[in-house]
Amino acid sequence: MPLALRHQYTLALMAAAVLLVVYGVLAYFFLPLVWKRFEHQRALAGFSMVTRTADGIPGDAINVGLVGSKEDVLCAMHAAGWFPADPTTLSSSLKIIGSVVLDRPYRDAPVSRLFYNGKRQDLAFEKPAGKSADRRHHVRLWQASDAGQEGRPVWFGAVTFDRGVGFSHRDAKITHHISPDIDAERDLLSGDLKDAKVVESTYEVEGLGPTLNGHNGGGDSYYTDGDIRFSVLTNGCGQRTETTAELDNPPLIEAKNRVWPVIAKAMRSLFGRREADGDE
Repeated sequence: MPLALRHQYTLALMAAAVLLVVYGVLAYFFLPLVWKRFEHQRALAGFSMVTRTADGIPGDAINVGLVGSKEDVLCAMHAAGWFPADPTTLSSSLKIIGSVVLDRPYRDAPVSRLFYNGKRQDLAFEKPAGKSADRRHHVRLWQASDAGQEGRPVWFGAVTFDRGVGFSHRDAKITHHISPDIDAERDLLSGDLKDAKVVESTYEVEGLGPTLNGHNGGGDSYYTDGDIRFSVLTNGCGQRTETTAELDNPPLIEAKNRVWPVIAKAMRSLFGRREADGDE
């Protein structure tokens, strides 16, 4: 790694370390009562926030949440312009290979299996970002609870951006590589749902926590502020709302949201230089 890049990386880590120390002090000493009073979906607070591969390797982080029935989710994702992924079969596998190699559209391309609490994703959707399935936004969803604080099913999701096809850093298998800024994908999906007028309210819940150098199942790096963005969907297929309520978040999340953009900017610059130098 070049000296200048190493220096920038060190500065980013130092800044993030300060953020994490402040976060820890606030979380465990000053705001526990406030946190408990205002946090949403408290019943899910002890759940795991990382998916796993079939081999048990930590995969993508949980970074989005949806509230609503399966039918509500299917209708909302359709309205937002996200397409359900085809099941992984020999036919769909050959089709996605043809899409990438021949640069053909395949908006319903399959996604690989990931597991949450030992269960394969219940649903998967994608949004093309180019002509072929080489580049795409995609999300896997698992039903985490039959009834959350709103009395409706709660879904956990892991949304990332596939920036290209290559070899896994772990086992040299062919796979999609993800973009490291997974918060951007979380915000994109949440924004698409809101623009489609299928979201009654939104709020954030503490998830994985601030992470500077996480790695998914293929060995790709990612960074995140560690929050889950929840969207409470309209109740009933075809229902629309003109306004989306932005519910108050716990003070700790709000404090972190004010500081994190500085860290995220440094991380984007760092990863951009790493990609330019061929380190990613």
